[in-house]
Amino acid sequence: MNNDHPKINFGKTGVLLVNLGTPDSTKWLDIRKYLKEFLSDRRVIEVNPFLWKIILNLFILNLRPSKTAKAYKEIWMKKEDMSPLRYFTIMQTKKLLDRIGSKNVIVDYAMRYGNPSIKSKIFKLHEAGCEKLIVLPLYPQYAAATTATVCDEVYRALMEMRWQPSLQIIPHYESEPLYIKALSNSLKIKISELEWKPDLILASYHGIPQKYFDKGDPYHCYCHKTSRLLSETFKTVEIRTSFQSRFGPEAWLKPYTDVTLENLPKEGKKNVVVICPGFSSDCVETLEEISIQGKESFINSGGNNFDVVPCLNDSEDHINLFEQLTKKYL
Repeated sequence: MNNDHPKINFGKTGVLLVNLGTPDSTKWLDIRKYLKEFLSDRRVIEVNPFLWKIILNLFILNLRPSKTAKAYKEIWMKKEDMSPLRYFTIMQTKKLLDRIGSKNVIVDYAMRYGNPSIKSKIFKLHEAGCEKLIVLPLYPQYAAATTATVCDEVYRALMEMRWQPSLQIIPHYESEPLYIKALSNSLKIKISELEWKPDLILASYHGIPQKYFDKGDPYHCYCHKTSRLLSETFKTVEIRTSFQSRFGPEAWLKPYTDVTLENLPKEGKKNVVVICPGFSSDCVETLEEISIQGKESFINSGGNNFDVVPCLNDSEDHINLFEQLTKKYL
């Protein structure tokens, strides 16, 4: 036997949870760095790359970080000194590790944009002896700008590796019974805590440009599928679907959440609960855009009562779902 041979770890499986990402802090430069990486992704912004580079660097990255920083400051977890999205992704990872972790199964997390990067975590898992890699993108409803771009980044990392692990990317799970059950349970808990009865439940999903849907992106259909399945398990109040977080001047998926919230009181829907099924963790889009801006807009338009269902975060129901999704491939 050759004693000069380097020690090689082997025989392990790595499970990698991947969320969208978050700035490292609320400082202008950290926000700008995060936005630059996010908005430079060709799947996120499908515009002429030369033209977009000029718009992004001259205008957006000079103007938008201040506005984004203000939103993050509203929701930043002071004690933990991190965004809620990072906090809950860490907690999800720890709790899933408690369920499925073993001598031969390592559970970790990465962010598509920002830190820790997908590439750094894939290299780390490989060094730890992971010959098999299971990636779980934390996007229930598939879209090219979310799930597919996680796949892109995973493949880019593997392209740099001489010795690649085997790979399984867990697909979208918009209609998984445990996911629908988890959403339904979270809705029941929220409504049981209220001292008023909602006239409507608004299921608000992150939007995508209408032209992405026209080109064949199935995201819109998956969102409506989740809402329909949720409506079938929760029949007491009408559930309506809308789309939030649009960016830029072009048309996005409709109806828009902000416009819907302004119009609901005129329809006599003055007591509203919002649920955000497309977000696996509470984040700036749910805590600032919906819970703060959305509420203010709704009340100013004549609404009486408004509340938001927390995302599934690190709830037991959510970890049950992750355990089921990953165990199929272990």
